[in-house]
Amino acid sequence: MTDVEAQVAQFGENFQRVRTEIAKVIVGHADVVEGLLICLLCGGHALLEGVPGLGKTLLVKSLGAALHLDFSRIQFTPDLMPADITGTRVVSQDEDGHRYFEFQQGPIFSNIVLADEINRATPKTQSALLEAMQEQTVTVAGVEYKLHLPFLVLATQNPLEMDGTYPLPEAQLDRFFLKLQVTYPSFEDLSEIVDRTTQRQERLLEPILQEAKILEAQQFVRDVPIASHVKNYAIRMVMATHPQTQTASEQVKRYVRYGSSPRGVQSLVLAGKVRALFQERFHVSIEDLRAVALPCLRHRLILNFEGEAEGVDSADLIRDILEHLPEQAPR
Repeated sequence: MTDVEAQVAQFGENFQRVRTEIAKVIVGHADVVEGLLICLLCGGHALLEGVPGLGKTLLVKSLGAALHLDFSRIQFTPDLMPADITGTRVVSQDEDGHRYFEFQQGPIFSNIVLADEINRATPKTQSALLEAMQEQTVTVAGVEYKLHLPFLVLATQNPLEMDGTYPLPEAQLDRFFLKLQVTYPSFEDLSEIVDRTTQRQERLLEPILQEAKILEAQQFVRDVPIASHVKNYAIRMVMATHPQTQTASEQVKRYVRYGSSPRGVQSLVLAGKVRALFQERFHVSIEDLRAVALPCLRHRLILNFEGEAEGVDSADLIRDILEHLPEQAPR
């Protein structure tokens, strides 16, 4: 076995152990767990959307418990202020009685930050996350503070209740690496959930990976090679989301106002690299890109008035692109 093959095998084993640990608490949702691990390994952030009671918050807390990382939770409410997230300067006093300003860190200074029901806070408060999510820094009173690495924001939102909520602006949506849909469990999963939650038993998770190992894995992901024709497929897939391009499908031209930003291509390639490693391969295939296309792009398509009026789902548009986009560029 070569060194690379050994590294790929060790990579898969480590994160299979994390999956197994999370499964002690979480029933099902294997695709969502994989999406969270992809975000962790790519240095990105995830938006989890689903109706109440599906275990979104518990899922994020379980990920934090299965890793040797700091975890914090922010419950977003309409009266939450930006300083409640980033922290603020407070007046302190030294032994001689001299007063001075001291920065008191907010809950954003953690490795895994759960932004629970993020769309319940005002846009002013939501914007407090923008700098942190993009640059891993927080600026308060003109002073820049570095965040702890790895840094991962996992936000949840409920798609049903619209009263008292503030839709996330497109600039913030684009900063989420993946948008993951948490769906209703199957009959078998519901049966297991009932057994686990209505009996006297306590399931404690054992932390698996240290911070240094996770940062090392993030660098290893970026070493995975991608062939030029596979990279070009990712680019053409994103170009096909733009209604003004020749490769756009009729549905995209009819219903989409703006397509994916360049972050969409970056997400496709990085997520494809992680999926390849999960499949014990050290190269990205077109199938890897197709497998991660929905969570990478579904939140990056902005519908026009007709699309919104007809209730078009951006996921259906992406499926239409995948169906009609040839693997090789036409000559």
